[in-house]
Amino acid sequence: MALSGMTGFGRAEGVLGAWSWAVEARSVNGRNLDIRFRGPPGFDSLERTAREGGQARFQRGQVTVGLQAKRADAAGQVRINIEQIERYLAAGAPYLADGRAQAPRLDGLLSLRGVVEVAESAETPEALAEVEAAMGASIAAALDALAGARQEEGAALTGVLGGLVDRIAGLVVTAEGLAADQPEALKGRFAKRMTELMGGSEGWEDRLVQEVAVMAVKADVREELDRLAGHVHAARALIAADGAAGRRLDFLTQEFMREANTLCSKSALGALTTVGLDLKAVIEQFREQVQNVE
Repeated sequence: MALSGMTGFGRAEGVLGAWSWAVEARSVNGRNLDIRFRGPPGFDSLERTAREGGQARFQRGQVTVGLQAKRADAAGQVRINIEQIERYLAAGAPYLADGRAQAPRLDGLLSLRGVVEVAESAETPEALAEVEAAMGASIAAALDALAGARQEEGAALTGVLGGLVDRIAGLVVTAEGLAADQPEALKGRFAKRMTELMGGSEGWEDRLVQEVAVMAVKADVREELDRLAGHVHAARALIAADGAAGRRLDFLTQEFMREANTLCSKSALGALTTVGLDLKAVIEQFREQVQNVE
């Protein structure tokens, strides 16, 4: 399994007997796995089905599973509650007598709560268990569709992340070429300053060599460049590996940025500083895309 994203949508529908339903599963980015379920009354056990199904398929992201179900009512089950109508009429009689209200119409009475009743036919526990099992299968199908959508996003992210890592690698190579010129640049800069301060005095050449050696050590970015190259190799391996890699890529991004910051702070050349800033910009783009990886 290649990289997987954390956003997607899946849907599944089903029908069994008098019941019909639709399941929608969707997810967005999240640092951890958070699964939420919404379903009709009487099918509370399906929450466990949704949670276990999500945990088996995903490791990160906020996953929401919604189940909407309805039951077709058989003909002849609608009943008018005459007793309830009589109660409403008795309660309104004083207002009619005082002229404060008009006589109610039939459609108004029928719209009152408890007047029209629908008697649902009783279903056996076995029949309800079959419906619940079928709904559970639809939940699994919706989660499978969601997983497929997340994998499609992951495939797109693989190309984007790979391109950004290639840009980082190219900037590291450019920085290596520029870093080789730092010792000579430091020597020329310090020699010019000493000449300005001491004029034509002699005997400061040894001092020049010592100071330049100290500055060269402080400005040596070989270690940072080696680490950046190692991080590039690690990033490519994670992008190509199976399984969830989002957390490790996020940590690696922090290491990338740490080395880039040190490179900029040690730079003694304007061109090298520019490359370091470009490097930080690309790493930030990489970090933003990594937030979408499971």
